[in-house]
Amino acid sequence: MLYGKEHVRRYQETDGAEGHDWNNTIVLLLTTKGRKSGKPYTTPLIYQKFGDDYLVVASKGGDPEHPQWYKNLQASPDAEVQVKGERFKARARTAEPGEKPEMWRVMTATWPQYDDYQKNTDRDIPVVVLERVR
Repeated sequence: MLYGKEHVRRYQETDGAEGHDWNNTIVLLLTTKGRKSGKPYTTPLIYQKFGDDYLVVASKGGDPEHPQWYKNLQASPDAEVQVKGERFKARARTAEPGEKPEMWRVMTATWPQYDDYQKNTDRDIPVVVLERVR
């Protein structure tokens, strides 16, 4: 099972042939700019398509803190996304309260543990919408 930097490396080297299909779900690579360092950071994240957009969840396994990649997007919403061999620029936004329930259902259908993560933290776990920049 691929994790962390090795997951990113194999995904990039194989255009997702290794790493896109992971643990009975699907994964994209999200590259954000470090809010302190300015360096690029790439994170493998479970995703689903939602219309023309892509959804990811800032769960960090139900940790009380937001994941670093989400904090980076809050500071600078411009990101790069890789889905299999396709790479594109995206702008990230947090799902609005009115749209989040439907998006949450889409994401828990692919990774039911998100419901457990939410139960285990007081933090409202964000759904992040990645909108392709055209």
